Amino acid sequence: AYRRFSELLPKEERQNACSARVPKSQILTLPELRANPFQQRICHVFSTSEAEDDSMSFEDFLDMLSVFSDSATSDVKSYYAFRIFDFDNDGILDRKDLEQLVNCLTGQGEGSRLSSAEMEQLIQNVRAPSRGTGPAEPRHTAHCSPSPQILEESDIDKDGTINLAEFQHVVSRSPDF
Repeated sequence: AYRRFSELLPKEERQNACSARVPKSQILTLPELRANPFQQRICHVFSTSEAEDDSMSFEDFLDMLSVFSDSATSDVKSYYAFRIFDFDNDGILDRKDLEQLVNCLTGQGEGSRLSSAEMEQLIQNVRAPSRGTGPAEPRHTAHCSPSPQILEESDIDKDGTINLAEFQHVVSRSPDF
């Protein structure tokens, strides 16, 4: 991990890699993130930058690699998936988060963005995952996104949103997560 991190730094900063920060633009060159539709959110969630530039320290980088490793627990993966899907960082998943999630999956360009009618139809037809089906990693968790059906099935406190505990309950029904 240290070697991978230091290779993202300019040569003159590599000797002080433990105290350096890698810019988000360099983090996004990693093969694991290059084609990930949530790459911007992943950098944002794992960065502890006070400048809020989504740069990463070596510790941030280690945290990110640990969460995406096969050895990470389902609870850890679902915690970070929840944070990645919580686009407005308000601690809940709601309809706005779902719309942004769908936009990430369908592309950001105007030509690939869904119309309001298409978005409504998609949201009305998304269902909670059934046992035995589900994503292997957080970046593929579109089936765990909040929709009217998921809200109905998973909104334990009936507040119209999904909190972390409710999200983790949904994910626990997807053993492949």
